Amino acid sequence: MDKLTPQQRHKNMAAIRSKDTKPEWVVRRGLWRRGFRYRLNSPRLPGHPDLVLRKYRTCIFVNGCFWHGHHVMLDETVALSDIVNSECCKIPKSNREFWVSKIRRNQQRDIHEQQQLSEMGWHCIVVWECDLKPKVREQTLDSLALTLDSIWLTDHAVVRTYPPMEEEPDSMMAAEERRT
Repeated sequence: MDKLTPQQRHKNMAAIRSKDTKPEWVVRRGLWRRGFRYRLNSPRLPGHPDLVLRKYRTCIFVNGCFWHGHHVMLDETVALSDIVNSECCKIPKSNREFWVSKIRRNQQRDIHEQQQLSEMGWHCIVVWECDLKPKVREQTLDSLALTLDSIWLTDHAVVRTYPPMEEEPDSMMAAEERRT
């Protein structure tokens, strides 16, 4: 059971910010240190991505595990009683129906926005709050930098198609000896 009154709980939940969160700052500092430059919360793109790297045509979403239901499958076929919490996302026991429906809506909205961005030619990367804990933070940021470099190399690869060379029937290879 909840240790706080409904009014106290409401006040706590209402105070949670959606921009400039600690996990966002960790990712921002890590990318800046690695030489990546970005824009914040682009209002022109669907979902207002937390970070937009135009050079890489990539949007980065830094998701809180609770608010986006990390490792919790909340599709409509699963009954409320069958929903299992994950290590990083524990659904409250009080007002469970409300929280499950809210997190389901968030997950569906995330999928829809990422599909829209993909159709517009953007790459989407989701960084989860639990992957930014001190023990795995540097590994996550290194992996993110490697992914961005890979995206850039893939998008900017030079594809050269040379016409097939026509060989002359009497031409000799450089390594062949001429027999007379």
